[in-house]
Amino acid sequence: MKNIRLAIIDNAMDHSVYTPVEHWRKHLPMEGETYRAPAGEFPDLQDGYTHLILTGSEASIMERESWVDDEVELVQKAAAGGLSVLGSCWGHQLLALALSGPENVRRCDKPEMGWLPIRITVDNLLLGKRGRIYAYTVHFDEVVGLGGDFRVLATTPQCPVHAFQVRGRQIWGVQSHPEIGIPDGRELFRKFLGLGSPAAPLFQAALASPARDTGAIRGIIDAFLG
Repeated sequence: MKNIRLAIIDNAMDHSVYTPVEHWRKHLPMEGETYRAPAGEFPDLQDGYTHLILTGSEASIMERESWVDDEVELVQKAAAGGLSVLGSCWGHQLLALALSGPENVRRCDKPEMGWLPIRITVDNLLLGKRGRIYAYTVHFDEVVGLGGDFRVLATTPQCPVHAFQVRGRQIWGVQSHPEIGIPDGRELFRKFLGLGSPAAPLFQAALASPARDTGAIRGIIDAFLG
């Protein structure tokens, strides 16, 4: 680990609701340096960074403010420079936007909420062997239509690209939040309910649904940092 320099790009809009860096740091063997993208903070990749984590966000990938364009440029430079990159949820969508294009992100036909079964379609380093995992999931936008340099790793009936890898690269996206455990996931749904969103019935149903987490975050961290 001594040769790793990690930057965590914090994409949260409101830390009173969502604190993604706290979730990630529960699983990381080092703290990493954090940058708040909505505030215009980004790392200088010339400073020796080797790994980037792109967190989730309450923002929509379909309604992009200027800081999103700055993050797209950062990711493109990181990919060109050979850095290892891992994006979760909104960060997964940002990766697809930056490396494939706007035609590969869209609003979901049906949002996914809760602790969902996710089918691993190919054996892979990040998620392991073919089969099923369960992870906390909450999203209104999604990645679609990846091909060429991208390999789809996992899917659900509602979301055809639940995880992907750029072929031959240490660049991964996961639509779920494997970094968010069950207690934190329940608390986050409660906070979303407190916002009075039109999606409140979806959050309420997710909060009442069975919670199951198969601990995929351990293998994800090992693959990403290994």
